[in-house]
Amino acid sequence: MKRFMAFVLMFVLILGSVGCGAADEASVAGGIQKRTWKLGHVRPTETSTDEDAIRFKEALSEASDGQITVEIYPSSQLGDYSVVQERIGMGDIEMQLAPAGTSVDKALGIASIPYLTGSWDEAEEVYNMDSKLMQAVADRFDEQGIKLLAPYPKYFGGIVLATEPVSPGDPTVDKGIKIRVPGIKSFEENAKSLGYIATPIAFSEAFTSIQTGIVDGAIGSGAEGYYSSFRDVIDYYLPVKSHFEMWFLYMSKDVWDGLSDEEKEIVQGAASELAEGRWERAEIEEENYLKLLDESGVEVVEITDAQVEEMAAKARKEVWPKIKSDYGEELFDEIIESLGY
Repeated sequence: MKRFMAFVLMFVLILGSVGCGAADEASVAGGIQKRTWKLGHVRPTETSTDEDAIRFKEALSEASDGQITVEIYPSSQLGDYSVVQERIGMGDIEMQLAPAGTSVDKALGIASIPYLTGSWDEAEEVYNMDSKLMQAVADRFDEQGIKLLAPYPKYFGGIVLATEPVSPGDPTVDKGIKIRVPGIKSFEENAKSLGYIATPIAFSEAFTSIQTGIVDGAIGSGAEGYYSSFRDVIDYYLPVKSHFEMWFLYMSKDVWDGLSDEEKEIVQGAASELAEGRWERAEIEEENYLKLLDESGVEVVEITDAQVEEMAAKARKEVWPKIKSDYGEELFDEIIESLGY
């Protein structure tokens, strides 16, 4: 009886495995398996970032004949982007379109070094996927179990003020104005280099801090971010190009490694297409938000290219030596040298 039951059990298992194999084969179309992934991002629905996420989703679906499905979670619904980044590294979530979180590795902040670039054309070269900088970013993501798919350019950084600017184009003048900075050394040191009193405050508390007069302004975002979150408490915007805001599209390396060559080609193709389209739209979007700030009553102060270059030269001389250890001095020097500085 025992031998008979063992035979029956073995027979059932064989039938089951055959059935599963048939089901698996049915779900594969030309090496493409049916998959459903979660993609998180930090902007609300109907923003350009959400629209780009939808474009990426549609491109994947079309290229895979509907086999690859992406569920989009806007407005940080999956959690703070730095937490989601860690969960992607662990394989809990598949994808994200967001800034690079630096809580695990400060060196990932190297993409936002102050005055690394000063124009959109130059930025496209600096942040090319084959550049020394982007290779370093990809390597750092890889160490966290994350596959970098594409850069996602946002805007050049600026300063907003709720009080009248003091010599806004001259970085050698002490402004005597206290501004909020992110809790990141590079932003703090750059604010000081530009003549401001730097006060580290979390982004979630920045609006109230300006509204109540704890600080008189902020640095760390650009025209889009300031228009969306601060236009009701600010009076001036200074487009000083303090840093270049670069986000990234990335996915779990475990998920990536489990894809067929054909699937990898589809995913990378859709990601590269997203990046290419974003480079075409980002500069136009920045100009639109500058107009929206002006229309909302925020004065966009004119800062000349020569003034920006003076700010950049001062930051490169004063700020870069103070922050290079956060990224690894050897890596920092290699990247700076590769960019011709």
